[in-house]
Amino acid sequence: MQLTAAIVGPAHGLRGEVIVDVRSDDPEVMAPGSRLDIAGDQRSLTVRTVRVHKDRVLASFEECVTREDAEALRGARLLVDAHPEEDAWYPHELKGLQARTPSGDVLGSVSGLTPGAAQDLLLVATDRGTVLVPFVTALVPTVDVEGGFVVIDAPPGLFDDDAVSEREGD
Repeated sequence: MQLTAAIVGPAHGLRGEVIVDVRSDDPEVMAPGSRLDIAGDQRSLTVRTVRVHKDRVLASFEECVTREDAEALRGARLLVDAHPEEDAWYPHELKGLQARTPSGDVLGSVSGLTPGAAQDLLLVATDRGTVLVPFVTALVPTVDVEGGFVVIDAPPGLFDDDAVSEREGD
């Protein structure tokens, strides 16, 4: 299975450099010498250089040497083969996992993952609707893809709308 590593933006300069929107947190996918396939195309690109300029990531490729070459790549999705990472999961691996409390009660099932401002959010489908759970170890201490479940140690009120906090009184 191939996953999107980056999306090519506009050309930058005259020598084939492009702005890229990196979609992977693995720096090796955009390292010089890396090969990236172009979605929907038989061609692939070899990363020549990667640098940060004014808070944007710029990349050049061996096969892209002019501004015209760079403009022709605009909008292209650059793909890499899925590879295992420690304590990291792809959204397709999480979808469908049963969401449980630490005591084993079923909360619902994972319906997806969405990027959040501070951290990714685990989408959990329940009989009341979808609950957005910050995907951090404190709230999701266990992810067992092989076992088919995640453990969610949710604070009061996240899954139970009737929960009353200590500050609200009795």
